[in-house]
Amino acid sequence: MCGGCCRRQSGPDGAPVGGGGRRRGCCGAFLAVLVLAAAAVVAFLEGTAGGVSYAGDGWLHECAKWDAEGGRFLASTFYGAGVAEVRGGEAEERVVLADPDVAGRVSLGLAVDAPRRRLLLVYADRLPRLGYAALGAYELGSWRRLFLTRLDGPGESTLPDDVAADEDGNAYVTDALGSKIWKVSPDGALLGVIRNTQRQGALHNFVGLNGIAYHPNGYLLVVHTSGGDLFKVDPRTETVRVVKVQGSLKRGDGLELLSATRLVIAGVPSRLVESSDDWETASVTGQYVGPIHRVGSSATVKDGDVYVNHVFGFGLGKKKTHVLAKAVFSPLAAAS
Repeated sequence: MCGGCCRRQSGPDGAPVGGGGRRRGCCGAFLAVLVLAAAAVVAFLEGTAGGVSYAGDGWLHECAKWDAEGGRFLASTFYGAGVAEVRGGEAEERVVLADPDVAGRVSLGLAVDAPRRRLLLVYADRLPRLGYAALGAYELGSWRRLFLTRLDGPGESTLPDDVAADEDGNAYVTDALGSKIWKVSPDGALLGVIRNTQRQGALHNFVGLNGIAYHPNGYLLVVHTSGGDLFKVDPRTETVRVVKVQGSLKRGDGLELLSATRLVIAGVPSRLVESSDDWETASVTGQYVGPIHRVGSSATVKDGDVYVNHVFGFGLGKKKTHVLAKAVFSPLAAAS
């Protein structure tokens, strides 16, 4: 890696020739330059974040959504198996929900169901276990639990990920391992499973269905992370169609509708997608890179601005610095 200066030199008799100090100095200088270059790249990416930076417990925060009525962001705390609130002007998160019945699990996707003043939260097993999937519903403010519904069947391997709610209060939870969608009633009854969203080939299903959003015209938009598909799903008939998208959606994660015609897909990078025909077809029209080393995992809208939650926190102390980056999308030229 360090080139000729680090190769061992020898004399005619095969004995090593001096210069070990020079070799060590050359390799040391190379590694120092490499570390400085990496640090410079990270510093540059950190500088592109903007938005909200706060201290929180743990390395991972999977999802964050804006709670307009509460005037705060709500973030799932992953290994904390709960939810923390982040308010403007405050440098540190405050844990508001930690359900003892899911201790030892992880909290993943969440949704603020504003009409019913409740929070929906997805729970899963800690990897490498894949045997637990549940959806919890809690009152915003009091945090009283409304229900905790198991989604997995006997002996089933699952990886529940994200959640969305329709206008009637039904909830839809994606399974990133089995590429299916669980449907849960407003009072917590498991109503059924929507399938037919599997890609062909193991490589395309390494991470399956991920982000999900409910469209006001009565259907779900769901992204398939490894395959790069965007599905349009009718929850009443369970009809599944592939939206014909111009541009790549691979590595797409959490979804957020900006309007009936504009969709944000968080990921690496995060993308702005637009449709003019009720999501029969669509085009990727913008992208946001930001602190890509932190990995964008969900998106939310506050006062018309898009904030991208990044799953990885950084820092040397017990508290890690987490980022909700204010995303400014760079326009992409239309493909010919």
